[in-house]
Amino acid sequence: MRAVVQRVSKASVTVDGTIISNISTGLLVLLGIENDDTSKDIEWLSRKIVNLRIFNDDEGVMNKSLSEINGDAIVVSQFTLHASTKKGNRPSYIKAAKPEVAIPIYKDFVKQIEIDLGKKVGTGVFGADMKVELLNDGPVTISIDTKNRE
Repeated sequence: MRAVVQRVSKASVTVDGTIISNISTGLLVLLGIENDDTSKDIEWLSRKIVNLRIFNDDEGVMNKSLSEINGDAIVVSQFTLHASTKKGNRPSYIKAAKPEVAIPIYKDFVKQIEIDLGKKVGTGVFGADMKVELLNDGPVTISIDTKNRE
């Protein structure tokens, strides 16, 4: 499982001209799922994201987590995070899980992050053509991969 976590001042997801998720201060999480991702990956990644100390404290130092600031989150499935560009110029997505595998894992991840954060989180629509807007705060963007735990 791979995630790109972006600290945002605001973010939204629009599908077919309708905003379906909208947050102010918090995190936009782009999530790529592989076939061999498990509940252990879900639990580890959710806890890691909710507890990342990437929000400023009173001295302006990144020392607070999403849960500590009572921030919000949006989780958007993004299979292109598993693109391989080793051969040629057309990316291969062979490592990305097919929808029948990815959708249940995505839903379980959303449930887990809601439990860990203690509130509802926004989502995208799996497989839809989404328009994702964000105002990256910092900018702060962190990549996390559950396979090597970094």
